[in-house]
Amino acid sequence: MANRGLKIASAATIGAMALMAAIAWKNALPGTELPVHWDAAGMPDRFADAGWALAMPVFVAAAVSLIFAALPAIEPLQSRMEASAPLLRTCWAGLLVMMFVVELTVAAPLLGLAASPSLLLAAVGALLVAVGNALPKSRPGFFVGVRTPWTLTDTDNWIATHRFAAWTTTIGGLVIILAALAPIDEEARRSLIVTAVLNVVIPPVLFSFLHWRRTMRRAR
Repeated sequence: MANRGLKIASAATIGAMALMAAIAWKNALPGTELPVHWDAAGMPDRFADAGWALAMPVFVAAAVSLIFAALPAIEPLQSRMEASAPLLRTCWAGLLVMMFVVELTVAAPLLGLAASPSLLLAAVGALLVAVGNALPKSRPGFFVGVRTPWTLTDTDNWIATHRFAAWTTTIGGLVIILAALAPIDEEARRSLIVTAVLNVVIPPVLFSFLHWRRTMRRAR
């Protein structure tokens, strides 16, 4: 699984982000601070020096790309790696797009652009929808997917759990997009986002455990 296309796309995306950061940094005044963290409502709640704030998404995108490029070589379950290629590639491409949106959001004030908080949240939601659609197209592995003791040791459990997780992840992503675009106050938006994230994370783990329990009872 060479992923040559994604490697080229990663290099191009990181280069574009670095160029954007350099142009924005030239417009920064001494002492300018830009956001480096956002709360659940998409509002910036932590700031840093403009140079560091602009460079950080570039470094993160580069690190993400290096990690995903290395995963196929270090995956212990090599025989199943190709079966999980669609999920790995979706996560890789989705995170690249996500980091580009982060860079754009950070640089926007220095580029004369107005970046709405909803843009970042909508990007997170879109990423979850894309991942949700790719989840059933995977098999047990140590680096991508819903990795629980029960999914990693039972292919049937993995398949069932990922089919279930596809629904919860996609629904969670759609809720986040809706929360980002709906004309609601920050507190309501924050509650929706937190609920959506919990819906993505917790139910698949519980489903995996309960599926294992049912399997064990049938085997007795």
